[in-house]
Amino acid sequence: MFDIHYHLLFDIDDGPKTIEDSMALAEASIAEGVTHIVCTPHSNDKYKFNLDLNRERMEMLNQRLGGRITLGLGCDFHLSYDNIDNLYKDRSRFTINGNQYLLVEFPDFGIAANMAATFYEMTASGITPIITHPERNPTLQKDPHRIAEWIRLGCLVQITGASLLGRFGQRAQAMSHEFLKKNWVHIIASDAHSAERRSPSMSRAHQALQSQYGQQTADRLCMENPRAVYFGETLAEQPEPAGVYDTYKSTKRGFFSRLFGK
Repeated sequence: MFDIHYHLLFDIDDGPKTIEDSMALAEASIAEGVTHIVCTPHSNDKYKFNLDLNRERMEMLNQRLGGRITLGLGCDFHLSYDNIDNLYKDRSRFTINGNQYLLVEFPDFGIAANMAATFYEMTASGITPIITHPERNPTLQKDPHRIAEWIRLGCLVQITGASLLGRFGQRAQAMSHEFLKKNWVHIIASDAHSAERRSPSMSRAHQALQSQYGQQTADRLCMENPRAVYFGETLAEQPEPAGVYDTYKSTKRGFFSRLFGK
């Protein structure tokens, strides 16, 4: 399995504090069958993003891991003015392994009304935003329909594996399954932070998906799609997301009907 959202690097953000803590996390992922991890430290007003330091910490872990798991680099990207400005100057600093995919995390409250315009500009420039754990976001829990427009613009959606298991509460769990039933989910990732309080959960999430949605869906969300993201490849054809394009077509028909009086 490929885990593309993971706070593995030590003493960088709110993830592990020591290299031993990072190793404990990595060993837990190896034990559950993960073969590739993207290290994705935060870039926000609290944690400064330092690509050189991130690479240094990743290489220190690589030396200890001895090739038993493959590590890549990305970013848990927050949509501040400075971040977006720096993204367009050099997107490879923040995207997963320097390719086109970018993990985007919203604040818990106060998502800008014009977010669709931001995502349109990103996709037009060749960046594919991956919206991280919307099922855990209080704003989107109240208004999940905004995600339909973002999917229509070309964004992908990543759900946290532990949300499927109820570890982030009933509301996050219910929203995760609602999105899965609508085919609004493209990737499952752990968003692991520590072996104790925010441990990896990819194996258990895969099993839950397999049990409720079938082997094909479980493999697509935990293996095939995240693998494509890791290597910067185009995702294979995905199941039709329910309601995403129907809403768009209905809106267009309504607009032209009003315009021409029909």
